[in-house]
Amino acid sequence: MKVPTQVTLVEVGPRDGLQNEKTPIATSIKIDLCKQLIEAGIHRLEAAAFVSPKWVPQMADGADVLAGLKALPELQQRKVSYSALVPNLMGMEAAIEAGVQEAVVFTAASEAFTQKNINCTIAESVERFKPVAELARAHNIHLRGSISCALGCPYQGDVAVQSAAEVALRLQDIGVQEFDVADTIGVGTALRVSQVFEAVASSVGIHNVAGHFHDTYGQALANILAALQLGVSTFHSSIAGLGGCPYAKGATGNVATEDVVYMLHGMGIETGLDLNRLVKTGIWISGSIGKPYISRAGRAVWSKLNSEVQA
Repeated sequence: MKVPTQVTLVEVGPRDGLQNEKTPIATSIKIDLCKQLIEAGIHRLEAAAFVSPKWVPQMADGADVLAGLKALPELQQRKVSYSALVPNLMGMEAAIEAGVQEAVVFTAASEAFTQKNINCTIAESVERFKPVAELARAHNIHLRGSISCALGCPYQGDVAVQSAAEVALRLQDIGVQEFDVADTIGVGTALRVSQVFEAVASSVGIHNVAGHFHDTYGQALANILAALQLGVSTFHSSIAGLGGCPYAKGATGNVATEDVVYMLHGMGIETGLDLNRLVKTGIWISGSIGKPYISRAGRAVWSKLNSEVQA
C-alpha cells in the first residue's frame, strides 16, 4: 500500500454542486459559501464555470463571484487557487479576465457520452481544447482535464479500462497538466477503480491524477480508498454532497466533503481542513438552498456538537 500521508481536496460544491439547481441562487450566497469553505481550510476551490448562461444559467455570475471573493479583506492573506470550468476559447478568455489560477476542460472516456453531450467525438473534443491550452500556457494557468464516465456511461454502459488512460494521453499531448478521472454516474466499485486508475497512472503518472467520485450507489468512500492505496493524493468533493446525479433520478451525486474528511482524518491522513467548520457550512448551505443535509458524517458530528453544548 502506498497511502499518502497528506491529501488535497479540491472543493467543487460552488460549481459542480450548484450548477444544476433550478432555482436561482443569489451571488451573495455563493460568495459566502466560498468564503466559509476557505476559512475551513480549502485552498483549491472550483468556484465558477464560464459556459453559456443559456445552457447553465446558475453559473452566469461566475465573474461576480470571483470578484466578490477577491474583494474580501479577510481572504487576502489566504493562498487559494480558484478554478473554473471552461468549454472553449471564449470561456478561457473570460476565466483569465476573472483572474483564475486553474482552468478545467472536459471530455469523456465514452464516445457515446461526448456525442450526446457535446456533439463530437473524443478526438474532436480534445482538438477543440488546443487553443485553450495554448492560452493557459501563455498566462501561466494550471490546466486540468476532466475525463467523465471513466468507470461507466449512462448511454453505452461499460467503459473499457484503458479508455481513460488513452484520453489522458491525448490531453497531455496538448498541454493538460492534471487529469481528473471521474465516475460521473457513480457506478464504479473498488476493483474497477484500481484497474482504471492504474492504467491512467501508467500513462501520465500517479501524482498528476485526481479522483472525482459520485456516491450514487454509496461506493464513493470505498472507491476513494482504492485510489488512495495506489498513491492518489488529490480528490474532488462537494460540501454537503451538493449536486445530484442527472442520470439517476433522486440519487445523490458528489461525495460529501465532510464524509471524505472524516475518513481521511480517521486514517491519520492530513488535509488541513477543519471538519467542524465544514459541517456548519454544509448545514448552512443546505438550509439556504432548501436541501436536506445528507452528509452522514456531518449529521453525526453535528449531533455530537449539539450534545456537548447541552451538557
